[in-house]
Amino acid sequence: MSLLQVVDLAIQAGGLPLVDGVTLDIRPGEIVALVGESGSGKSLTALSVMGLLAEGLTVTGGRISFDGADLLALPPEKLRNLRGQDLAMIFQEPVSSLNPLVPVGEQVAESLIVHGKARGGDARVQAVEMLRRVGIPEPESRARQLPAELSGGMCQRVMIAAALISRPRLLIADEPTTALDVTIQAQILSLMADLAAEAGTAVLLITHDMGVVAERADRVCVMYGGRVVEQGPVGALFAAPRHPYTSMLLHTIPRLDHPPGRELFAIRGNVPSPRDWPEGCRFRTRCPRATGACAVRPVLTGADHRFACFHPIEVPE
Repeated sequence: MSLLQVVDLAIQAGGLPLVDGVTLDIRPGEIVALVGESGSGKSLTALSVMGLLAEGLTVTGGRISFDGADLLALPPEKLRNLRGQDLAMIFQEPVSSLNPLVPVGEQVAESLIVHGKARGGDARVQAVEMLRRVGIPEPESRARQLPAELSGGMCQRVMIAAALISRPRLLIADEPTTALDVTIQAQILSLMADLAAEAGTAVLLITHDMGVVAERADRVCVMYGGRVVEQGPVGALFAAPRHPYTSMLLHTIPRLDHPPGRELFAIRGNVPSPRDWPEGCRFRTRCPRATGACAVRPVLTGADHRFACFHPIEVPE
């Protein structure tokens, strides 16, 4: 039974489509990775789940269901009550997401206090412990500092601590380890995986790092041009990607056996602006397998492993 279901989600800005028919689901205790180049619509999809789309952005179609409740139809007060308690998000920009005038320990403890999970003194103790668990040295003294007194990486860890402390039922992590060194990255990802395993938290992990996807995710959803082009179990998708875009993304992963001096593989061109999206398959202007048939929009086909392509890559025997 899925905890989160996103069905045919559409988001526009001034009549311009930015997200177009996105469908995905996450079960309790599952980590689903949402991948794709910048401009694919990953963050907009996540923000719509949280009800935090910026002014001027509008959900124009589809349904977002959390534990059977239609999030798009919830009154603002009820949605606010869910955020921080059952729904939590780690944002890309940690510094701008923190209150510059409040000590970071108080900000980490806030959701516990607001939702009645702990009182002042106990909440502060739990906040310090969570700061320690996300790798912040001397957490007792750091908890008394303002965000401006911390580095960008420290602020990122504070945001992660604030998101994890209430043990949410759904955690959305938007590039959660971008500003962190590899040791802390591994620690944070392990902490998120533990939360999923121990508390049954469903995790939507937005990342560019396909290595992280391979190591940590259960399923993966690939987006391009505001649409889902392929989704399925990580093992099956990595072993036999069907959509050319997914295959090319996987080929961008550096390999230890890469010949010295040879250029790393890169996908030519860029994701088009929504004003310039081609008709039909939006990847066709960059796809080496495209034909005239691709001027018609393909739909997702398949059961557990689904893809939207008229010329899919053949599965090796």
